Amino acid sequence: METIVERYGLVIERIREIAEDGSVEGVYKAYFQKTAVFLTEIADVFEYVKSGRLYQAAFEELQQLNQRLYQDILPDNYEKSYADPAYAVSLFGDEMGRVLSFLYTELRSLIAFAFEKDQMEITIRMELFLEIYSCFACAWEEGRQAPETEEARQILYWFASDYSEAETEKKLRRLLLPEEDFALRIIMDSDLEDVRYLYYFGEYITENELETARHFNRMPQDAVKRIAETYTEGYRLGFAVCNKDISRKKVVNIRYRLGFERMIRQAVEYFAKIGMQCTIFRAGSSIFHGKGLPKNGYCATLPNPQYEYDHKDDEALYLDRQYVNRYLEGMRTSLEKLKMEAAVFGGPAVVETFGEAPFMPKAKTQSYALTEKQQKLAAQLRTQAGTVQNEYIKEEERSFTIIAFPIPAIGKLYEEIFDEIVKINTLDYKLYQKIQQIIIDALDQAEYVQIRGMGDNRTNLKIQLHKLANPAKETNFENCVADVNIPVGELFTSPQLEGTEGLLHVSRVFLNGLEYRDLQICFRDGMITDYICANFATEEENRKYIRDNIMRHHETLPLGEFAIGTNTTAYMVAKKYGISSKLPILIAEKMGPHFAVGDTCYSHEEDLISYNPDGKAIVARENEVSALRHKDMEKAYFHCHTDITLPYDELGEVTAVKGDGTKITVIQAGRFVLEGCEELNRPF
Repeated sequence: METIVERYGLVIERIREIAEDGSVEGVYKAYFQKTAVFLTEIADVFEYVKSGRLYQAAFEELQQLNQRLYQDILPDNYEKSYADPAYAVSLFGDEMGRVLSFLYTELRSLIAFAFEKDQMEITIRMELFLEIYSCFACAWEEGRQAPETEEARQILYWFASDYSEAETEKKLRRLLLPEEDFALRIIMDSDLEDVRYLYYFGEYITENELETARHFNRMPQDAVKRIAETYTEGYRLGFAVCNKDISRKKVVNIRYRLGFERMIRQAVEYFAKIGMQCTIFRAGSSIFHGKGLPKNGYCATLPNPQYEYDHKDDEALYLDRQYVNRYLEGMRTSLEKLKMEAAVFGGPAVVETFGEAPFMPKAKTQSYALTEKQQKLAAQLRTQAGTVQNEYIKEEERSFTIIAFPIPAIGKLYEEIFDEIVKINTLDYKLYQKIQQIIIDALDQAEYVQIRGMGDNRTNLKIQLHKLANPAKETNFENCVADVNIPVGELFTSPQLEGTEGLLHVSRVFLNGLEYRDLQICFRDGMITDYICANFATEEENRKYIRDNIMRHHETLPLGEFAIGTNTTAYMVAKKYGISSKLPILIAEKMGPHFAVGDTCYSHEEDLISYNPDGKAIVARENEVSALRHKDMEKAYFHCHTDITLPYDELGEVTAVKGDGTKITVIQAGRFVLEGCEELNRPF
């Protein structure tokens, strides 16, 4: 401890000198001085929090501090921020501009560490800044305006490489260990009636978070309990319906949006009653903890989604085979240290939010982009890391749950919409279970399912189903109600790949916080053969957008899931309030057929046996790709699963086709026409 205190003292003293008058001159002087000033402010915040003054400050003081820390990357200021790669490149050239924008962005992660009083994380990044600065200072003394770009890049490369193992272990500890309780202590110990507590997290706080917290504070306690109970009971049921033993698990990871603390506090208490302790980690802002979109962990309103998008591929600066090998080695070492804790980890419980204006990013050539070789490495790293993690945190033993609510950004009718979503999240699952069983009974007679669009929608898909050996006791489809995926309203299967083919077309869809216009994906034998959208001016930009964010740098992906959403109530609520474009996939997937590219619905759980309420075993649990796990685990899984929904108003038909050509139509022109499903048309 004394060593890090000494290191911190030395580095901040030198940084204060640079902020006053550094020795680097020329075009880089302003960059280093401005960055040094930011770092001295971080040091001041660190002392402010450590002294306890943060918790005594008035609301206005906390608000001003919060704005000051994030103002540089807000949309109105971003184009003149070193965090904007386009601006940095305009000043320092292509290569050095990217390097310095990378550094500036990594240093912004210190805001979180200052509030967490994590002196080690602050120190190593300040030392990184000082090392880069010294490199420039030496060049200036030698009569050069700047060092070679590769010299600066190597400093950043070795920073990423040298600290990867320690940072991986730290990230895993925050996932697995309840004693890593920075956020939990704020939630459980604060006076939640006093919304100043929101500023204790160190996240960017807006009216979204403040008004959400106030909305929960206005709710009767019974209402808060009902919401929390729906959330936690969904988690418990996820184990029960899949015949998994929750008693063997001791830890659940809560992921949520700030403002929901009153609900989360109640959920923590409910989880405790079923023997589960909670971990809550911050969504990443560092290269070690995850950057870009979507956010994974607790977070608040993003100061600027474009900033996140611009830096999503910053790993291009250091990603090579040596780094991949070192990272994987460090991950395995860390998991081995924490194997007892990993064994009792039950999985995540997620609260998603929606309501903000859809984000359409600008593609910037100045941002880091992965080379073709790096794209393959990134895909391999994700696959191999998932395989290593599954050795210690076994998919077949854990579960999850996800629920979603609106935030005030959705508009003036926020509270009314919130109440409607609460109703949707608590619909009568028995009614849906009965109707969905009627649909499943029809589909189980089919050899394949034909899906066609209507109007301008060009969807024309054939979904090949697995052949049932014993139809009296087996089914292809899971009758899914409100357990892991809340709200109710979905039946799904893992299709057979051979024979699955055609075009999936959606005029507009939002996936992981990003908008896609006129999205088209082609399949042959269940694998993606082509894709395009109409977001950008050129075909190259559109393909890259899909490859980066849907394909996740893979050459192809299988169609891992076919499902029919039955929640017409949610669909009509979305229509009534004009919020269809703002709904998360969690709700949107219940509003029409949807198709997931990537892993199957039963990834790593193919050999488990589960049953529908009618007692039939769900046998369509794998496809030809996931079956490769018996020979080569890395070829069997992609560690991604993206749902794409075809909404009712673009849906021409869903028809089950038997082996003899006989057809049973389930949906026609956006309405359920199968006998026994009339109740689903009532909301229309």
